[in-house]
Amino acid sequence: MAEPVEWRADGIPRSPRFDDIYHSESGAAAQARHVFLGGCGLPAAWSGKPQWRVLETGFGFGLNFLTTWQAWRADPNRCRLLHFVSIEAYPVSREDLLRAAAASPELLALAEELAAQWHGLLPGFQRLWLDEGQVLLTLCVGDVQPMLRAQRFEADSIYLDGFSPQRNPQMWSAETLKSVSRFARRGTRIATWTIARAVRDALAQCGFQVEKTPGLPPKRDCLQGIYDPAWELRRRDPSPEEIAQPGHCVVIGAGLAGAAVASSLARRGWRVTVLEASAQPATGASGLPVGVLAPHVSPDDALLSRLTRAGIRATWPQLEQWLVEGRDWGATGVVERRAPGDARLPRSWTAEGPNESWHATPEQLRALGVPDDADAIRHARAGWVRPASLVRAWLAQPGIRVMTGARVVRIEPSPAPSDGAPRWAVHGENDRRLAEADRVVLAAGIDSRGFAPALPLQPVRGQVAWGVTDPDALLPAVPLNGDGHLVAHVPDAGGELWLTGATFDRDSDDRTLRAEDNAINLEKLRRLHPHAAARLFPAFESGRAHAWAGVRCASADRRPLVGPLQAGAERGPWVCTALGSRGMTFAALCAELLAARWHGEPLPLPARLAGALDTRRAWPAEAQRLASAM
Repeated sequence: MAEPVEWRADGIPRSPRFDDIYHSESGAAAQARHVFLGGCGLPAAWSGKPQWRVLETGFGFGLNFLTTWQAWRADPNRCRLLHFVSIEAYPVSREDLLRAAAASPELLALAEELAAQWHGLLPGFQRLWLDEGQVLLTLCVGDVQPMLRAQRFEADSIYLDGFSPQRNPQMWSAETLKSVSRFARRGTRIATWTIARAVRDALAQCGFQVEKTPGLPPKRDCLQGIYDPAWELRRRDPSPEEIAQPGHCVVIGAGLAGAAVASSLARRGWRVTVLEASAQPATGASGLPVGVLAPHVSPDDALLSRLTRAGIRATWPQLEQWLVEGRDWGATGVVERRAPGDARLPRSWTAEGPNESWHATPEQLRALGVPDDADAIRHARAGWVRPASLVRAWLAQPGIRVMTGARVVRIEPSPAPSDGAPRWAVHGENDRRLAEADRVVLAAGIDSRGFAPALPLQPVRGQVAWGVTDPDALLPAVPLNGDGHLVAHVPDAGGELWLTGATFDRDSDDRTLRAEDNAINLEKLRRLHPHAAARLFPAFESGRAHAWAGVRCASADRRPLVGPLQAGAERGPWVCTALGSRGMTFAALCAELLAARWHGEPLPLPARLAGALDTRRAWPAEAQRLASAM
């Protein structure tokens, strides 16, 4: 449930939990401009920078964020990418978010964009994509200290907000402020509205030079400062994987993984050359005619469950931005049939909670032609997607060049320029040099094996059946998932498509179509939806049911692999692969994780979850070090 808010007669919101008001009578937007932007020297400080990273404690109604976003939008010299990371233990409702913004009409349009993504706010990190991905809000839902431990980046500005130290002492404790200081580099500016002596003393002990400055009436003073400790800091070298400025990157593979990486890097200013061995993009496993996008759920909210939710959150706004709903994708929701007694969800979830998966009602099941006593879960944030459409949209972004028919056979170091930064030459057949670049990312699915012998990559063949829907077939309007899936009513030039399957053949990279696999998929459909199987049986029997087969690339633990190709070679080639059967779910998330690591950006996932996708887990010596670092 959303955090309750009491609205006073004068329009000031109050928290019953903390017995305190959210902002002073002068107004939240005015306070944000005076205390936080003014105290951190914004917008002038971010002028001309490739990115700017703000850390905030206490999101509240998001008015500090909205005011910062508005200033960014209005600034012709703004940074290319604005990261805003905020911690909030008790998110308010969408309605209260909009009501608070209504007091500042200049922020209302932005608040409506924010409210459109104000959903699914379960504990953990929720990455919100705004302004075509140039503004990224990472909302860390949980208590302040665990959330600070779960994130890692150097902040350029720090906003200390929240209820008063008397009402919420944990937010202002010496331990919390020490954790905040770990995000600061020398020169990071900090601002807050409180001048409490304990806060000033704790910040000074952490290395901030702070001073009281005139406040916004009715407050007489506020506080601002800069991180400039009197002691000599242990020199923090950038991570070996971090890059100061975007350059030229070669991405090998034009499927979902490669296209997502190309789009993510191009948005950050990289020139990207995508090399694809086939005659066109999305011809491997990403060439599936249509696929299901749905989260995994489990009673203990296991690692895979949290990763798939993060993946769908990363993908969803890009579907909305780049594709046409009803043609390229459908936000239909998905109903997942489970074995009897297995439709279990985490105990903390409720029908009215922020979780977007819940038990399907008998009415929903009857509407789909499923027995109303079946165990099933309805995923609201789910649907169908045509993967090739998403690949094409990603590759169409400015700064990306695609070369097809370019099979890569060798990657080798190239003579370094005068600055000593490594470069890489990529060669094709007949020793043809295809490209030379600062960075290389291998995202060629199972074809990555030849370049990554140390990674546990496994081929998994899958075949589906598909066809054109007969007008009288009466297939379910919502995709069904379970042991196989069924998608129907997908618009196409030749008529609405249906698709069902898929088989799952480990250690097979045979793309030959098999008649027996059509029979397997029909049997799966009988278990999933007997009536649909009966209606489609004539198509299978007459040969009007087509088949498509692809080879997925999976890792030993069924999680994607994102990171350096070789242990200790962070400036060498990287990989983004092993997305398995969840390419549409994981591609955008993995691409953002790769870009964040290259640029020292805030992570889109808590550190432990990010580590669960790291290639270093595949090397025993590195895995132990990675586990201890997490």
